[in-house]
Amino acid sequence: MKDIADKIKDNALFHSMSIEEIEYLLECSKSQVKKYPKNTKVFSQEDPPKSLYILIEGSIVVCRDSLNGRRYIVTNIEENEMFGEVYVFLENEEYPYYALATVDSYILEIPKSFFFHYCSKECNGHNLMIRNMLKILAQKAFFLNNKVQLLSHGSLRQKIAKYILEQLDESMYVKLYMNREEFADYLSVARPSLSRELNKMQKDGLIEVDKDIVRVINYDSLLDCVEGMEV
Repeated sequence: MKDIADKIKDNALFHSMSIEEIEYLLECSKSQVKKYPKNTKVFSQEDPPKSLYILIEGSIVVCRDSLNGRRYIVTNIEENEMFGEVYVFLENEEYPYYALATVDSYILEIPKSFFFHYCSKECNGHNLMIRNMLKILAQKAFFLNNKVQLLSHGSLRQKIAKYILEQLDESMYVKLYMNREEFADYLSVARPSLSRELNKMQKDGLIEVDKDIVRVINYDSLLDCVEGMEV
C-alpha cells in the first residue's frame, strides 16, 4: 500500500498524517484498490453503501436518471478526490445515485465498517481521520448548497456566468473538468442549448472558449450578467 499512500497523502481525509500512518490505516481497514473499466458502474442506484471511495486514477461521474431516461450529473470526481462519503454516515440503506467510470479508473475502497469502531490499538491516525471527515462533510454541504442556488435561479446565461465567475482566478482563465455533455447535465439543460448560449456569449465578447478552457474577455460585463440574480 506504500505507492497508494504516496498518491493519497494530500487527500483531505489524511491531513496531518504521515505516510506510515496512512499505510497502517489502509492495512488495518482492509482497504482495496479496484479497477473499473470505462462505462462501468462503481455502484448503482439502490445499492447499499459499503465503502468510502477515493479515485486514484481515471474519471468518475456521480449521476441520477430521470423517469424519461435523461441523465443528470450530480458531480464530477477528480483524481485523489473522495466520493460516497455522505452515504457512509447516513442511515439510508441504498444509494439514490450511481457512479460511473468515464475512462478506465482505479479506485481505493475503504470499508464503511472501519468508520464505526475504535481501533484496538488506539492509533492516532484513526482519530485524525474521523476529525478530518467532519471537515470534509461540512465542505461538501457548502458545495451542494452553492449548486442548488445556481440551478434554482436565473437564465442559462446567468448560470453559465455565475459558474465561470466562481471558478475564475487572477489569470482570467477557467479550466472545465467536464466535457460539453457533462457540463449541460450539470446545469440541467440540453447540450445544444448550452452550446448555443456559449457561442452567443463569445459573439457578445464576454468569453472565449477553446475546448475545455474558458478565457474571460470582459469581466465587468460577465459580472453584470449575474447582477440581480437571486441567491
